[in-house]
Amino acid sequence: MRALIVNADDFGLTRGVSAGILAAHRLGIVTSTTVLVTADPDRAQLAEARDAGLGLGLHVNLTLGRPLTRARSLVDGGGAFVRDARRVAAGAEPPDVRAEVEAQIARFEKLVGRLPTHLDTHHHVGLHVPVRGVVLDVARAYGLPVRSQDAAARTRARSAGLRTTDHFFGESGPDAYWSAARTLAHLRALPPGVSEFMCHPGRFDDDLGYSRYGRQREVEMTGLGTATARAAVAALGIELRDFGALQ
Repeated sequence: MRALIVNADDFGLTRGVSAGILAAHRLGIVTSTTVLVTADPDRAQLAEARDAGLGLGLHVNLTLGRPLTRARSLVDGGGAFVRDARRVAAGAEPPDVRAEVEAQIARFEKLVGRLPTHLDTHHHVGLHVPVRGVVLDVARAYGLPVRSQDAAARTRARSAGLRTTDHFFGESGPDAYWSAARTLAHLRALPPGVSEFMCHPGRFDDDLGYSRYGRQREVEMTGLGTATARAAVAALGIELRDFGALQ
């Protein structure tokens, strides 16, 4: 059995990003997305995602914008998150992390009307101590699956009794990752079990001009958001699913 979750990070970052994710679900192979509730996502786009059957998880954010809680150990002198995952984690107090993660889950529930399908973290801040332990504890308390970016993260999640995938693929470096060629190559080489493709499709808009991963999102649309990708999945006998289907 080869099953695949294609998760688009950053729903709600900008209207263009959300619009691209919705299109990549409608036209291509994106099955899941994680919402940045701290970015105040557009309500109509959220409703569209829910009604379209797109899996909706929470993109736990400790590195962009402002927190929902006081979170003194997580912010700079101006009250904003520090845009560096390692620096944030190095100064983080576990009670502040837990309060913020739980506040983001509560906001997700208010916006979507249910719990998220799973948790993952913006800029992979959940890989670092002490954030990773808190995220796993919260996920266990709520009964939520989590992302595992590597074997060590997978072992930690499963040791905590959490559902997660067997394999993970994805990156967001200086170049666009999910080009059409790379998508097809990964689909053909997909291993047995359940895999996650982490991706960042989106429509570039003025609000995204600050981002180091802006125009690259349009390239990922061509790799993941097309009938070609969908036809390849069907031809290869790959089952598309979201985190809610994890056993």
